[in-house]
Amino acid sequence: MQNILITGCSSGIGLQTAKTLKENGIKVYASARKLQDVQMLRDLGFETFLLDVTNKEDIKTALETIIQNDKKIDAVFNNAGYGQPGAVEDVKLEVLREQFETNVFGMHELTCQVLPYMRAQGYGKIIQHSSVLGIISLKFRGAYNASKYAIEGLTDTLRQELMGTNIYVSTINTGPVTSKFRENALNKFRENIDINSSAFKTIYENELKSRLENDKDDTPFNLPATSVANKVLKIMNTSKPKPRYYVTTATYLLGFFKRVLSTSLMDKLLNRI
Repeated sequence: MQNILITGCSSGIGLQTAKTLKENGIKVYASARKLQDVQMLRDLGFETFLLDVTNKEDIKTALETIIQNDKKIDAVFNNAGYGQPGAVEDVKLEVLREQFETNVFGMHELTCQVLPYMRAQGYGKIIQHSSVLGIISLKFRGAYNASKYAIEGLTDTLRQELMGTNIYVSTINTGPVTSKFRENALNKFRENIDINSSAFKTIYENELKSRLENDKDDTPFNLPATSVANKVLKIMNTSKPKPRYYVTTATYLLGFFKRVLSTSLMDKLLNRI
């Protein structure tokens, strides 16, 4: 039986992926950073860990436990992450650093800690959850855009460095998918952005805030979380997974436009989204 460690399983994509893989005979180690979410996962029948990706010891304990239990680790899905909305000039350095601590440095730490185990056993799969915003950038998402671009750079490099090792690295570029992402982003927006002192105060109040507060899944091309879960399942069931998987029509369209349009035309297109 294959096994996998998934981060960020409290809800949305992480939770649905854990469920889908478990239903298909894969042993899932589902992790979350809050005790109540770990208990929820345990109640659902998962092997669980209290794992904050910004904590090196949490990662170390989880991997050591998996190896002790199964004598191997087939795959990891670096799914944990969140979005920090706000104009670039309104994102304080400590807020940007916090965004990178979870989305980039946590992913990097888990990847680096699991690689010695995979090298020793001679195989493995590392699945990095990026975004369409790792391909293109949208306004008022600078911190998140930057974190996903960083994931792209690290992952593209790692993939080349691991050629011939039988350790495969795949990137998933997800577009609009039903999850608690927007709800969590709204909380971060309220917590970290000083709306009243911003040059974008009117836009924040009239557009961005209302968009984040909208709990309807009416974003164009929106798909359920199973769309990502099924890509991860495909990777698990493939001996030689592809380096990149797009999810949602929006990702395909914007990825295509990025390749064929000039930077100026691309900026005009994206500024209307």
